[in-house]
Amino acid sequence: MRLVVRIGGSVVASPVNTELMSKYADLIKTVKAQGHDVAVVLGGGALAREFIGIAKNLGLDMTAQDEIAISCSRLFAQLFLKKLGEVGCSKVAITLDDAAQCLAEGKVVVMGGLKPGITTDAVAALVAERVNADLLLKGSDQEGVYNKDPRSNPDAVKLDNLPFEGFSKIFEGSVHKAGIHQIIDPEAIKVLKRHRVKLVVVNGFKPENILAAIEGKNVGTTIS
Repeated sequence: MRLVVRIGGSVVASPVNTELMSKYADLIKTVKAQGHDVAVVLGGGALAREFIGIAKNLGLDMTAQDEIAISCSRLFAQLFLKKLGEVGCSKVAITLDDAAQCLAEGKVVVMGGLKPGITTDAVAALVAERVNADLLLKGSDQEGVYNKDPRSNPDAVKLDNLPFEGFSKIFEGSVHKAGIHQIIDPEAIKVLKRHRVKLVVVNGFKPENILAAIEGKNVGTTIS
């Protein structure tokens, strides 16, 4: 199976959790050893948002803020790639061509942001589209997708399954903002819907959820 694993910055980078990053590295090695092709996309988390704030205070525009955030995400990608060792590519992928080439060489792709105007969610979706992935897995800071934001609505209900058609109705944000933080961003939804890549959103603080989702177990929220 060809997989794209999106590890949220809110999970491993807010604050930086080296123990969890190490667990993810071991998990990716296991998945690779099982014969799967794997691409990993990491977010910049709180560090990216902090630097977006600094850029904003300096009077820099949205594009500049995004570029700073991308640099932060690529720092985490570099750390993760080094931790992976030999199974990973020689460098962090910074284009979709890089990602495709790395997979063709039989290595694990690791990347952060791609270009201003899109989040790392959208990057993961674009990679999935480019390499014809079978499944996109997102480790988030929630148990899955809810009918409304569970952080501010105690009565929010987790959805086990969701069709693409009903997907976008759940999300309040529909335009890109630097540092946007929601369960999956609107641009990613459009790409996934276009290519019909199945997405499973799980609690990323438990890396074993990613393995369970790959094995087809009922975990998190499946969007297809």
